[in-house]
Amino acid sequence: MLKLKKEVVEKIRRITNVVELHYYLQNAIELEHATIPVYLTGLFSLKQAQNVEAGNLVRSVVIEEMLHMSIACNVLNAIGGKPQINKPGFVPTFPGPLPMGVGEDRGLVATLAPLTKEQVKTVFMAIEEPQNPIDIPVEKFMLAADPSYTTIGEFYQAIIDKITQLGNGIFTGDQSRQLVDTKWFPSDELWAVTDVDSACSALQLIVDQGEGSSKSPVDDEGELAHYYRFAEIYYGKRLVRDKASPVGWSFSGAPVPLNPDDVYNLKQNAKAEDYPAGSVARRYADQTNYTYSSLLNSLHHTFNGEPQQLDHAMGLMYELRLSVQKMVTIDLGNGVHAAPPFQYVATNV
Repeated sequence: MLKLKKEVVEKIRRITNVVELHYYLQNAIELEHATIPVYLTGLFSLKQAQNVEAGNLVRSVVIEEMLHMSIACNVLNAIGGKPQINKPGFVPTFPGPLPMGVGEDRGLVATLAPLTKEQVKTVFMAIEEPQNPIDIPVEKFMLAADPSYTTIGEFYQAIIDKITQLGNGIFTGDQSRQLVDTKWFPSDELWAVTDVDSACSALQLIVDQGEGSSKSPVDDEGELAHYYRFAEIYYGKRLVRDKASPVGWSFSGAPVPLNPDDVYNLKQNAKAEDYPAGSVARRYADQTNYTYSSLLNSLHHTFNGEPQQLDHAMGLMYELRLSVQKMVTIDLGNGVHAAPPFQYVATNV
């Protein structure tokens, strides 16, 4: 389970006005986004039409991380804040820590790397591990608790508690800035945040989808929490209900193959400047950086009064995918393939 310094939660609990809360919701937005390049790199490393089950699991988590980022933006907008997405500091440096130093208690380094069982175990599952993982008879990844750190779930709970304490009077944001688009996210997952109840329910959804509960690996909708989806890739089996298991679940379902021969050995933690000027790989690196940054710009506009920009943002996501699918086929030599850098650059958008 990833943790952040307990002082962060303590500072949230000492907040006396809504403006102070804006800072921590901005951090929540940055944290939800930070995992997306990590997961996308793994997803894009899969050769097309190969390792389909594993790819679908990673893709499903990416979509929900986008949802969680959207929820945090809606809550910030609802209480009068302004999400800041199109700035260089919004994008983490890889390899490196997650925002707010999340994971530093156990030495987590977020890396852009191909999808291997080792990457799934040490990065993906480490990021998503719940506070109280169910004791399914598999390897445990938790380390001894450090009392100076607290959980991401407790971070969100502190925000929920503070919103409840400050009350409905803090919801002064322009409701036209709320993103509600059933074309991309169902109404039972993304809704307009207008008061304490709608804000707290939305933030609780983030926790439930990411961690599940201490009693079940599934959320209220019956979907596996992120940690357990990644565990299916690592253990190579679907997690299914099992009456013979003491906890009612076991990794004994259909196979979830991850054939390493069908995974491109991508250059890890790539930067555009790693590729020679004028090379095909450099051209693709610059192109993907520009598209990625344009996507962030479009999302910034989406959450700052232009929700109709979401269609454009999704179009850029599709464009990014097509570009990266071509880029990863470039053999740099010694069996290493080119990889997207996910760096923020200036754009005209």
